[in-house]
Amino acid sequence: MFTNDFTLTKRHLGGLLLVIGGLAFTAILSIDLLDAGREGGIGPAQQIALISSALVALLGLTLIPLGSRPA
Repeated sequence: MFTNDFTLTKRHLGGLLLVIGGLAFTAILSIDLLDAGREGGIGPAQQIALISSALVALLGLTLIPLGSRPA
């Protein structure tokens, strides 16, 4: 990974996007659950962030089967 001829493959990029999207989705839900003292639940901004992070994870999931081709 730290060599001069390292190439980021579609599998690497897919895994990275899947992890980032999953962590973001989990973080958004966790923040909402931990902030139980306030009322209102999940607002429109959080809904957009949840949908965006789910789409990033889904995009990453679709890139993984493409294998070792350069990204």
